Amino acid sequence: MSKASRLGLLRDPDFGRLFAATALGQLGDRIVFLALPLAALEATHADEFRLGLLAAATTAGSLLVGLPAGAWVDRTRKRPVLAGADLLRALVLSTVPVAWWAGTLTIGWLYAVALVHGVLTVFFDVAYAGFLPHVVGRGRLLEGNAKLSAVRSVTSIGGPTVAGPLAGLAGAPAALWASAAGMAVSGLLALTVRTREPRPEPGPGPRLGREIGEGVRFVFGHPVLRAVVLGDAVFNLFLALYQSMLLVFLTREAGLTPSGIGLVLSGMGCGALLGALLAARVSARVGQGRVIWLASLATCPLTALMPVARPGWSLYAASAGLAALSLGGVVRVVAQSSLQQALTPDRLLGRMSATARFVSWAGIPLGGVLGGVSGAVFGATATLWTGAVGMTLSALPNLLSPLRGPGAGAVPVPRTPA
Repeated sequence: MSKASRLGLLRDPDFGRLFAATALGQLGDRIVFLALPLAALEATHADEFRLGLLAAATTAGSLLVGLPAGAWVDRTRKRPVLAGADLLRALVLSTVPVAWWAGTLTIGWLYAVALVHGVLTVFFDVAYAGFLPHVVGRGRLLEGNAKLSAVRSVTSIGGPTVAGPLAGLAGAPAALWASAAGMAVSGLLALTVRTREPRPEPGPGPRLGREIGEGVRFVFGHPVLRAVVLGDAVFNLFLALYQSMLLVFLTREAGLTPSGIGLVLSGMGCGALLGALLAARVSARVGQGRVIWLASLATCPLTALMPVARPGWSLYAASAGLAALSLGGVVRVVAQSSLQQALTPDRLLGRMSATARFVSWAGIPLGGVLGGVSGAVFGATATLWTGAVGMTLSALPNLLSPLRGPGAGAVPVPRTPA
């Protein structure tokens, strides 16, 4: 394979800028994933229930603004939304180390930071999904999503690897400075992308409710899109429940230090990177539709290795199981994201993304709360068992959809007119 063939879209200047912005923004976000709960443990001595509430606050933005965000983003160009969301997220995160050094950091402040950060992330993700087809064209969505998933996977490795030692040396709240810096530079890079999508045509009078309803009806009226978002909703509910107690289990049951936890999470990032590198090839061989449910069935059961793990070889095996989960998750997400974008007309891209995110992420705050309650009542080990079983069952909606029927190996992707 020639160098030009390997680079593909990376030879395009605008995609290269978006790629670099994604790398820095995702690096910052992965540091948040580890540093924020560690800050709660270190600075406020939060218990299992409060950690579950913090996990819920991180993703509650999807419930608060998930549907209106799609309609609002579809009314404007996407590039300024991407840059503005990143710059504001950087500002919000930087308040944590400031409050820590001032001696005023509380769990309530961390809840507020997590909530505002989550709301801004909703706007970023919705705009991102709508902007990518304009940058790469609909014919190259699978390649574009695969390359961006690859860089996100690399940051999944680097983020915990950086955050763990940084939290150990400077304190978990201080580690959020690195996160804020990455997001700030990401926002500035997004402003340099030259692609300008057409300005959406303004509609007559107030129409927010009608616009939201149109996006919801489009997603739930399409059997493939409906199955994908429902499967994601089940998966994310139980993943959030699982993750809410994962750090507790690794700290208190497995006896790992922050650096050791960072290595486990970096292993998940390695699995995600391998999944991103293989995603386009696997989708081409297995079928873009069929791979969506096969990836879940093949990797989700391996998460049951963690609750039986103890220091030693069983912990290594459990960590490999989490890496496999990440691999399968990225292969699935690349296939289904490309399919969702290709099946959606331009004028509905924001609302499709917002509706899919709202439904599929709706269970994440609930999963965080349930994980905290389950951890407090039954313990971290039992909570991990419940999460492993639930994630495995998330393949059912896709198994019962046209994605499993004849011809599912190559789901038709019509270019719907705008």
